[in-house]
Amino acid sequence: MLLMTPYREKPVLDMTPDGRFRTPPRVPIATRIAAAAVVVAVIAGGLAAAAIALWLAFLLIPVVLVAGLVAYAALRFQLRRRSFGGQGRAMRPDIFRR
Repeated sequence: MLLMTPYREKPVLDMTPDGRFRTPPRVPIATRIAAAAVVVAVIAGGLAAAAIALWLAFLLIPVVLVAGLVAYAALRFQLRRRSFGGQGRAMRPDIFRR
């Protein structure tokens, strides 16, 4: 059985006639500026997303406080209703009696 190996390109050593390696050409200045601009844009976008998330979190603080106050008032109301004993139980269905 003959195993086929995928074609692999052999490495090419780019050397000068006197045996030194050639230096690769420098990246053009426009490409370097564009890469830096992309990095700055990504960082700015991340900061903007974080600022919006923080703003939404601060916006929800009053909602959480009001919900907590409503829950506290409902709990106090239920505890006060239980502490009065039989008041209000005559109108409740039998399935809620203890």
